[in-house]
Amino acid sequence: MTWRVAALLAAGALTLPAWPAPFVGVAVMVGVVLLLVGLDLTLAVPLRALTAERAGDRAVRLGGTATVTLYLHNTSGRPLRARVRDAWVPSAGARPEVPPTRVVRAAPGEVLALPSHLTPTRRGDRPAVALTVRSFGPLGLAYRQWGGRPGTPPWTLRVLPRFDSRRHLPERLSRLRVIDGTQVGRGRGPGTEFDALREYVSGDDVRSIDWRASARQAEVLVRTWRPERDRRLVCVLDTGRTSAVRVGDEPRLDASIEAALLLSALAARAGDRVDVLAADAVPRASVGGAERPGQWNRLAHALAPLQPALVETDFRLIAGELLRRHRPRSLVVLLTALEPGALGEGLLPVLPRLAARHRVLVAAAQDPVLAQLTAAPPRRPADAYAAAAAWRTFAERDRLTQALTRHNVTVVDAPAPHLAPALADAYLTLKSKAQL
Repeated sequence: MTWRVAALLAAGALTLPAWPAPFVGVAVMVGVVLLLVGLDLTLAVPLRALTAERAGDRAVRLGGTATVTLYLHNTSGRPLRARVRDAWVPSAGARPEVPPTRVVRAAPGEVLALPSHLTPTRRGDRPAVALTVRSFGPLGLAYRQWGGRPGTPPWTLRVLPRFDSRRHLPERLSRLRVIDGTQVGRGRGPGTEFDALREYVSGDDVRSIDWRASARQAEVLVRTWRPERDRRLVCVLDTGRTSAVRVGDEPRLDASIEAALLLSALAARAGDRVDVLAADAVPRASVGGAERPGQWNRLAHALAPLQPALVETDFRLIAGELLRRHRPRSLVVLLTALEPGALGEGLLPVLPRLAARHRVLVAAAQDPVLAQLTAAPPRRPADAYAAAAAWRTFAERDRLTQALTRHNVTVVDAPAPHLAPALADAYLTLKSKAQL
C-alpha cells in the first residue's frame, strides 16, 4: 500500500457519517480504492515489456574509476514510471547517477540510460548481483516489481592490480642502459655474446683480436661483445597461507604481485624471457612469454583474480613444476614470506636440487610494523614485550637468510612498500655481474 492509498482511505473515513449505514459506506469506500488500485496496476508498464542490457568498461586498475551503463528499453506502448536499483557487490564501490529512490520516466519505445560509476576497493572480479525495477501506474497507487538475480544482465568488472611501482621503471631502465653500455665497452667477459667486428684501437683487450678476420682484411680487427639477451626469468608467486597475512593495508600477496609486475616489465625491456607461476597446494595461474609486446596486459589480467588460499604451500610441487617446465638455466624469483616454519620445512629440503640447475632469488615483503616496534624505546611493559617479539622475528629471519645464502640463494628482504624497487635492483645487480 502506498501513501496515496492511505490518503484515499482517510478521505473515505471522513465521509462515513454521510452514509446511511456505516458498514455500507466502508464497503463502498474499500471497493472504490480497490478499483482505483486495480486500474492503476493495469495501466502500469508490464515487466515483460522491459529489456535490460549493459555496456561500459570491462577492466579498471585498483584505485581507478570505471563506468558501466544500464540500458532499460521500454518496448510497451505506455509511458514508464519506475524506480531502478542496480546492485553490485559492496567492494565494487558502485555509485549510480540516478539514486534508487528517484522515479525515472521513459516514453513508449524509449531506451533509458542509467550509468553507474564504480571505484573498487579490492582486486579481482566484481560482478553485478541484482537488478530491481519497480514499475508504477499513472496514479502511483500500485506497482509491478521485477528483479533479483535471474533478471540481472550479466556483467563482471575485472579490477587489475594497482601497480604504483611503475614510477620506478624509468630510473631502472636508465640503469639498465648503463649496464648494457658498460658490458659492451669492457669487451669480452662472462655472460656476453658476439656482436660485431671493428678495427682495433689503442687500449682494446688483445684477447678480443680475431686473427682469422684480421688476416683476411689485412688489418687488425677485434670482436665486440654485447650482453646476452633472451635470458630466462621465472617469477613464482606463493599464494599459500603466508600470503594472506596483512602487511600494511593489503595482503602480502598484493605486494608480491606488485613486485612481479615491475620485475616483468623491466626484464621484458632487457630482452629476457619472462614466465610467471602462481601456486600453493596446486598451481593457480601460469603465464608464459610475458616479454612479448602486448603480453604484459595479459599478465595483469591473469594475476588480478588471485586470492590467498589458507593452505600450506607445497614447495615440492613448485620445484617439480620448475624442473619439468624450465630445463635451461633460469633465474627463479620466489616471492614468498621469510617464515622459518614454511620455508624451513618446505623449501630448504628441495632447494639443493632446484639451485643445482637454476639461479634462485627469494624475495619477501617485510611487515613495516616490525620496524616500528624496534625503532623507539618501549615506554610500557606491553611495548617491551612487543619489541622483544619483533627482535626475535628479525633474528629468525636472519638465520633463515643465512641458511638460504649457503645454497647460493640471493635474498631480498624489504618492507612491503619498497619490495618492488628492491627486487628490481637485485635483478640489475645480477645482470651487471652476468650471473643470470
